Amino acid sequence: MSFPLLTVTAALPAVGAIATAAVPAARRTAAKWLALLFSLATLVLAAIVLVRFEPGGDRYQLTESHAWIADFGVRYELGVDGIGVALLALTALLIPFVILAGWHDADPLEKDSAGRSAVSEANRRWRPTQGFFALILMVEAMVILSFEATDVFLFYILFEAMLIPMYFLIGGFGDRAAPAQFAATTAGGGDDAAATQRSYAAVKFLLYNLAGGLIMLAAVIGLYVVAGSFSLSEIAQARADGSLSIATSTERWLFLGFFFAFAVKAPLWPLHTWLPNAMGEATAPVAVLITAVVDKVGTFAMLRFCLQLFPEASTWATPVILVLALISIVYGALLAVGQRDIKRLIAYASISHFGFIIMGIFAMTSQGQSGATLYMVNHGISTAALMLVAGFLISRRGSRLIEDYGGVQKVAPVLAGTFLIGGLATLSLPGLSPFVSEFLVLVGTFSRYPVIGVIATTGIVLAALYVLVLYQRTMTGAVKAEVRSMPDLRVRELVVVTPLIALLLFLGVYPKPLTEIVNPAVQHTLSDVQKTDPKPEVEAAP
Repeated sequence: MSFPLLTVTAALPAVGAIATAAVPAARRTAAKWLALLFSLATLVLAAIVLVRFEPGGDRYQLTESHAWIADFGVRYELGVDGIGVALLALTALLIPFVILAGWHDADPLEKDSAGRSAVSEANRRWRPTQGFFALILMVEAMVILSFEATDVFLFYILFEAMLIPMYFLIGGFGDRAAPAQFAATTAGGGDDAAATQRSYAAVKFLLYNLAGGLIMLAAVIGLYVVAGSFSLSEIAQARADGSLSIATSTERWLFLGFFFAFAVKAPLWPLHTWLPNAMGEATAPVAVLITAVVDKVGTFAMLRFCLQLFPEASTWATPVILVLALISIVYGALLAVGQRDIKRLIAYASISHFGFIIMGIFAMTSQGQSGATLYMVNHGISTAALMLVAGFLISRRGSRLIEDYGGVQKVAPVLAGTFLIGGLATLSLPGLSPFVSEFLVLVGTFSRYPVIGVIATTGIVLAALYVLVLYQRTMTGAVKAEVRSMPDLRVRELVVVTPLIALLLFLGVYPKPLTEIVNPAVQHTLSDVQKTDPKPEVEAAP
């Protein structure tokens, strides 16, 4: 039996989560270093998976298959294609930066917002630091395994299970920098108001995603009834040799069940409303975990499950999905322009970006789907850079409101410079990696749906508006008294931001290493839906 590399890669952060949670309450620093060590070890294993993956080889590689619940045809089946291995590597790459950025986010408060002592005997015994980092590692384990799963039922369990640690990360370890208006309008003061907002965001996140998951469960059961298997490889083989034929109406209903759950996770308009609350109330590292890691499971699943299992239904639903994606692009960007809260602005920008990703997937062209996959990776890196620097900024001032800043670039030039680079990546400036993916998505969409492609370009214009206005209002102008003594980025923060910026630059000028991995998987996906790239129309010479 070959070494189960994919299992070990997913299991290592889970083991790290257990070990971190078991660290004694008084040894919080040891828990942080232990979590970081396990995340780095997982990154090493992910790099080995990436090196061993052969882009021109079998569709699914490093496969593992074991009987699990034999009576119901459930198997423990793993395998990665080019899309899955790229997102696996992204996840493993980002988690060490998430842990470093959140190094002090779960430290017990010495004083509350009113200046009263927050230290009690219960506080001393409580282990928020251990729990915070253990939950992050547990999310990493589930997300990695979801990118590897080739059994539908196994994927469904992971798809739902990752909601539990995310719920506690949002509700139990939320942002301590609540907007000032909450303290002014809530009788219990700022601390009570912040706790209320965090609870609301966490419950909304959970309910939306659980609703999508329950609908998907019905579709998963329906798929087993008609196919007799949960295995992607078995279902694909049965459809290829003609032994499995699914009625058109049945396939469409099953597709809708799967797609609804993935659209909630993605998030796609009008199922997006949980994201601004969740990202706004979570700490900046957890907000990165939400949009750069967990949400990618939704768009990844559209490629792996919707298109592969339900090719006819995917083609049938494409016009409506493209319109919804287009609304997401424009709507998210417009709302980002009008935001007063820095983190909610980034959240609405992400809704717009996910619209581009979904548009690229359902454009059904090689450029569109390659661009969508690259967009998933590049959006993860750029959003992590922007949100983490925003988190460093907010932790210094204690406010998320844009109006509370001004002139930061004069007192903290490195912080302002990294914030600008993250913002320019968000608006897909040429030379930075998101430009490549956004360009491919638009080209791929325009070649088949020119009207959709043209309208989608308004998202680029609006992105420039909300990013540059955000920078102008926070970083330029007169130095406000509250930011006059603001320190610049510290060594730990530079260690977080510098590699992300380097990746944005490298993949912006040389995306070939990523495209070589992704393109063969995209061709397999297009063959599943029996689509080829439209030929360019060339007028004959007179």
